[in-house]
Amino acid sequence: MGSMKGLGPLLKIELIFTDEDYGKPISEKLSEVLRRNTSKNDLANIAIRTNVSFSTIRDVVYRTNSLTKLNAKAISLLMHAAFENSVAYKLQAEGDNVYLGGLLNI
Repeated sequence: MGSMKGLGPLLKIELIFTDEDYGKPISEKLSEVLRRNTSKNDLANIAIRTNVSFSTIRDVVYRTNSLTKLNAKAISLLMHAAFENSVAYKLQAEGDNVYLGGLLNI
């Protein structure tokens, strides 16, 4: 059972994209969300983990390169990172809002 431990996320990642998604750029909305919620470090770390080059990941995110079966895992991992980052940004913004509201007596 221990050897199966890492397979859950891989199987889930495979279900994110369908054959219809390959061979064309990702959607404008996904591009916008990924750009807003990921950093260069996220791209670099995922490039290392997946053996997909940083420039390929960046080009897919910016829609100058198409999604392929070879880069889909990297984009899927980037989507997970963007989700985690968006939750962290939300919590940070809520804390900032309370802090600033207190300073401004709002």
